[in-house]
Amino acid sequence: MSDTDDNSINKTLRRAVAEESHVGWRLDRFLAATLPEFSRARLQQLLSEGAVTLSGRTVEDANHRVKAGYAYDVDVPPARGARPQGQDIPLTVVHEDKDLIVIEKPAGLVVHPAAGNPDGTLVNALIAHCGDELIGIGGEARPGIVHRLDKDTSGLMVAAKNERAMASLAKQFANHTIERAYHALVWGSPRPSHGAIESQIGRSQFDRKRMAVLRRGGKTARTNYKVLESFGPAERPFASLVECRLETGRTHQIRVHLTHLGHPLIGDPQYGRARQAPRPKTPAEEIAFTAATNFSRQALHALVLGFQHPSRHKNMRFESPWPADFAALVAALRGLNPT
Repeated sequence: MSDTDDNSINKTLRRAVAEESHVGWRLDRFLAATLPEFSRARLQQLLSEGAVTLSGRTVEDANHRVKAGYAYDVDVPPARGARPQGQDIPLTVVHEDKDLIVIEKPAGLVVHPAAGNPDGTLVNALIAHCGDELIGIGGEARPGIVHRLDKDTSGLMVAAKNERAMASLAKQFANHTIERAYHALVWGSPRPSHGAIESQIGRSQFDRKRMAVLRRGGKTARTNYKVLESFGPAERPFASLVECRLETGRTHQIRVHLTHLGHPLIGDPQYGRARQAPRPKTPAEEIAFTAATNFSRQALHALVLGFQHPSRHKNMRFESPWPADFAALVAALRGLNPT
C-alpha cells in the first residue's frame, strides 16, 4: 500500500510499503500496483536513475523481489516542460549535413535540460541552430541527443537531425562500434602503463549521485587505457596524461574506472581526492602544483569521435584539439620534466 495521504504526483517523495500479498513480486510490478499514478515504464526509468531506495540504500534492479514490510521510497523529480526551446548559445561546429551535426562541447555546458538546469543547455543551442525540425527527433526532452558528455568534460559530440540518423547512430553506440578516445590528466601514473579496466558500474549504494564499481548488480563497463606521458620523477610521477578508449558507455565511466585504479582525474570534484603532493621546492614544481590543485574541472577531453555516416555509409572520424585550460595544465606539468 502507499502511505502517502493523497494521489498527487507533484510530491517529490513517494513511499510504498509491501504487504504479505506482495511477497515475491518484482519491484517494478509492485511499485506500479501501489503507485498507479506512474506507468511501469516510468518506474523502471526511475529505478535505472537511482531514484528508488530501501532503508536508505539505492535499488536499481527492477527484478528485485519484494518482502513483506519493506518500505520503498521513490524520489520523483519535479515536473518540467517536455519541449525545450531554442536559445542563441554559440556552438563550435566541426561538421554538419542534412543528417547530423558534430560539435565541440565546451566544459561547463550541460547536454540536455534536467533538474537544476532547465535551459541553457546544448539541446537549447541545437534547436536554435538547426531549427524546429530538430524537435521530437528521438524524444521531446532530448531531441537529437545520441550520447552525452558530463557538464565539465569538453570535446566532441554528434547529434542526429532526423529519425533515420538517430536510429543508425543509436545502433552504432549500442553495438560499441563508435570510436571514442579521451585524454585525461590523472594524479600519479597507472601501473602497468597500459591495460583494460573491466567492472560492473552502477549507482553507489551510499550516494546515488555518484556511480561506483560494484561487485554485482551493475552494468558491465570496459575502458582501455594507455599512459602517454608522465610528469615528475620516474619513480613517483606527480601526474600523467592518459588516453582512454571506451568499449562501453556507462555514466561517469572513465572517472569511476580511473579512480578505482587509484589515479583519479585532476580537478574531479566528485571522484577525485586530495593528494598529499611533495612540498614544491623549485619554481617549476610550484607552477605545476598550483596549476593542478587549482584546475576548476575534471581534466577530461573527448579527443576522437568516429562513426559510420547514417546515409552515406562511409566512415567519418574527427579529432578535437585540447581546449586552452587543458593545454595550459599540460604545459605546467611538463615543466616538471628535465628537457
